[in-house]
Amino acid sequence: MLTDRLIIRKCLPSDIDALLGLLRLLFAIEADFSFAPEKQRRGLEMMLRKETDCCLLVAELDDKVIGMCSAQLLISTAAGGFKALVEDMVVAEGYRGLGIGRRLLTALEDWARSQGVKRLDLLADFHNLPALEFYAHLRWARTDLIALQKKLPGN
Repeated sequence: MLTDRLIIRKCLPSDIDALLGLLRLLFAIEADFSFAPEKQRRGLEMMLRKETDCCLLVAELDDKVIGMCSAQLLISTAAGGFKALVEDMVVAEGYRGLGIGRRLLTALEDWARSQGVKRLDLLADFHNLPALEFYAHLRWARTDLIALQKKLPGN
């Protein structure tokens, strides 16, 4: 079976080019973001350097990276402790619907628990119905919060 050969592991610096390809796919369906490989490379490298505050996982099948999931620790006053913000979650086309995303998120949840995280948060594109159905199936709850964003000048 295909998923028997699947490995979920921490990202290595040598995986970054493959992750850029996955982020290109992700940003193509997210209206609020645009793919700029130099920016995404810099962000991935920053996450790799902040190993204690970030988790960057890859799904590898037959020596090929086909999925990724990342999260960062934040302090939540509401939870009275750590929460983790899931930053990126994507599986390559042709490999979706096989349980790979579920395995990535399960591994991310295990990391979060080991860090004392009390809650996971993520943002999903309002128009990405397959992703919203995927998260609902995994018992992620919608909230009444609205995501707001302000870009700072010069960045």
